[in-house]
Amino acid sequence: MGKHARPTRTWVTHAPGGGVRARPLPVRSTVRLRRPVDIWHKPALSAVVAMAVPDLTLFALGRMDLVLYTSAGAMCALYGHGLPYAARARTLPWVVAGMVASLGAALTAASQLTSTALLVVLASLLAAVHKMVCDATRIGPPGNLIFTFIAASAFFVPQRTGQIPLHLALALGAGALAWLVCTAPALIRPRGPERIATARALEAAAALLRTDPAGGPAAQARQATAGAVNAAWHTLFLVPARTPAKAAARTGLERLLIRAESALEGPAGPGGGTAAGEAKLLGGWAREVRGGGPLPDVPLSAAQREELDGVTTESAGLDPYPTVPDGPRRPAPGRPRGFRALAAALAPGSPLLPVGLRVAAGCALAGWASMALGVGHPYWAVVTAASVFQANTTLSWQRALQRTLGNLLGLLLFTALLPLIHAGHLTMIGLALLFQLGAEAWITRNYWLGSVCVTPMALLLTEFGNPLPARTLVADRWIDTLVGAVVGLACCVLVTNRRATDRIHGALDRVASATATAQRLLASDPAPGAEDTLETGWARDRLAACLAELREAVDVASGEWWQRALPEERVTHAEQQGHRTLAQLARRLARPVPVA
Repeated sequence: MGKHARPTRTWVTHAPGGGVRARPLPVRSTVRLRRPVDIWHKPALSAVVAMAVPDLTLFALGRMDLVLYTSAGAMCALYGHGLPYAARARTLPWVVAGMVASLGAALTAASQLTSTALLVVLASLLAAVHKMVCDATRIGPPGNLIFTFIAASAFFVPQRTGQIPLHLALALGAGALAWLVCTAPALIRPRGPERIATARALEAAAALLRTDPAGGPAAQARQATAGAVNAAWHTLFLVPARTPAKAAARTGLERLLIRAESALEGPAGPGGGTAAGEAKLLGGWAREVRGGGPLPDVPLSAAQREELDGVTTESAGLDPYPTVPDGPRRPAPGRPRGFRALAAALAPGSPLLPVGLRVAAGCALAGWASMALGVGHPYWAVVTAASVFQANTTLSWQRALQRTLGNLLGLLLFTALLPLIHAGHLTMIGLALLFQLGAEAWITRNYWLGSVCVTPMALLLTEFGNPLPARTLVADRWIDTLVGAVVGLACCVLVTNRRATDRIHGALDRVASATATAQRLLASDPAPGAEDTLETGWARDRLAACLAELREAVDVASGEWWQRALPEERVTHAEQQGHRTLAQLARRLARPVPVA
């Protein structure tokens, strides 16, 4: 999020008294292309397979009017690709359940209500719920947008109460297929996700070591490294180790992460070494880890090798997978999980509540405005407004421009393909699958580029069951796009998130507390046995999580166009001290544990 939240200029004005500041909104960075995400093909191919099977089945049965419902479940295949397979298998059923519940609410409202204005309100409220829950659970791409697109479309589909069970069963069945498609790669490469996360951490650490410590990009590289390492640790925490072989594989990845994390303080090889040499070594290990072969033999000192090969890092009572007593460290106990964590994230005073208010108000106003302009089914305006709402005004501004540009080009592409689309349902299925693949391939380069494929794909999905004249369809979607983007952005500007700066101060206090705790631990002598490893690991995990929260809070607040001045010097000092302490904790973990 951070690199996209930063404006292209750093001009800031302070009101008299130093209370608030306003900054211009970026334009050039909004359309700039980035490097594609390394695993874009995994959600793309998963979604294509999950959609192709039910689509072709419905084609054979002559029931293409049911495509919207099977697509609801099939699109769940887009989620969870950054999770280890065991965690993915547990998470995707909740994604499918959320999708089916949203679809059920929308279809029930469509069967009972005839007021388009009221349906817009309900669709907007559900969109706000999608946004807050997805942000609170950090489900990852594609976030709330798929839920909102399916549900908003269903609100305006003619429906009878007796049809709802069948339609929900179709969505549930397609969701089960999506689960199978997303977990099937575990049979071929069972440790792929955690290896990719570790490789990313190694690559970020190598990039940090190649950066001039005195240069401007050094701070960004340090933050990127800390974020990548923290994400990799959290990924490993989700990996079960029920057998000695699995525990050994996870320990091997932990060795690499300890080495990557030590880069926050400089080269960490045995006997020292140059930054360039360490960067080359880490980059080579990253390639080996991605390759899927045996893990690289990390050259460590004798003491480090003795510790990492033989340490007992936790007791069976602390591990959710207690079959193996000797295994990698787990997160500290006592953290809220599941529904407790969700309730805590959405409690009164949460910074997500203003975001939810933005979504609900913006989507409703966009839908009503679209109705006033003559659009009979303004679901696209609701979806466009929902897509505009991001963590802050800067990101929302960027998304509004990207969405408008991408939708315009997508509508032009859809219009150009109309003769081919009218060739028949089989051609439409092929185009929808092709657009799905293209959307995932391009959206990581830039959102507007992915929207060029998303727009015609979405139009095709709604055309299967409720075809409209081409001129009406294109005109309505263009009106909805403009209205949704303008109204959504206006709500982002008017409903400012004043809690964003308060969140920074709270995060700073938590970083200071975590840093102080870690430094007291570093100043003490190691405890006997595994106790010190556990305490050190928990201190490192807590500090890393607090630093990640601080960076996210700063990125969110710095993107608000009208906000109190940020404590920039305090943030910089806290991050520098925290990263140095993280590296010291990582090196303490790499010392041999005294035998009791």
